[in-house]
Amino acid sequence: MAEKENDTFQSAVQLLPFNIREALCRLPTGIKKQVHEVRLRVNRPVVLQTAGGSLFLSSGGLPLYSISPQAVLADKKDITDAFLNICGNSVYAHQNEIANGFVTLRGGHRVGICGTAVLSEGKVTSVKDVSSINLRIARQVFGISQPLLERVSPIGGGLLIVGSPQSGKTTMLRDMAQRLSLGLDTRRMKTCVIDERGELSGTCCGVPCNDLGLSDVLDGYPKGEGIIQALRALSPEVIITDEVGTNADIAAVEQGFNAGAYIIASIHASSPEELMRRSQAEALLKTGAFSKLVFLKSCVHVGEIDKIISL
Repeated sequence: MAEKENDTFQSAVQLLPFNIREALCRLPTGIKKQVHEVRLRVNRPVVLQTAGGSLFLSSGGLPLYSISPQAVLADKKDITDAFLNICGNSVYAHQNEIANGFVTLRGGHRVGICGTAVLSEGKVTSVKDVSSINLRIARQVFGISQPLLERVSPIGGGLLIVGSPQSGKTTMLRDMAQRLSLGLDTRRMKTCVIDERGELSGTCCGVPCNDLGLSDVLDGYPKGEGIIQALRALSPEVIITDEVGTNADIAAVEQGFNAGAYIIASIHASSPEELMRRSQAEALLKTGAFSKLVFLKSCVHVGEIDKIISL
């Protein structure tokens, strides 16, 4: 398990500048396991975000609990080098992702980009003068969905996974795809994953880096188009996708439901009250595609169920 954790952590940080990467790789395995974000800001200390709060990094790989002269700083060159590495030295090839504020790496790791917006006809088309980078480390936690599946099996309707950022929504969906497609805790079901941002499957060159069992993966498809494509060509029993909410998503979810597929998706909200204040959520629930709302606890209890509400 420790070796697997090291592999996951090192795959996430491999494109960071050498001095920062080397210090990160020297961290104790127990600390690596806790880190879910690495934040680089120009001329500021590197920050390691954990469920328990922020840590800082020493050049020797020791975690620091407060800012000190030993803390590793990221300078402008570090930020620029990291940005170019993340884009494979081709910013243009990742222009659409950058315009949306992030780039997804092999393995499903997600890099948020902050800088000066480049506008064209009033729309953000790219980012220049990058000033900070937030690397979110994707981890596959096998079995995290077992308690949920035991409570809702047999699957007889769609599930909407609701939680705040870092509460484990994507991790839960990833594990559900594996277990449903393999028939673990439930009967084996034809499962299709619509992976618009590459975070669920971590697909690279057509090969998912994460274990999604026997799922079919539509990588890079906008959710609406991916759901329609799945219905047209793959006859899924279950369609799994992350972070629904646009009008196209809602229309496709409704079409999938009407075609007889169970939809399992996620949405941001920290409580039933916050969920119902969002017009997109109200429209999504009106499709009839979801029979249960599954609320997750905070990032301190990643993937743990707070409550399940039947609709």
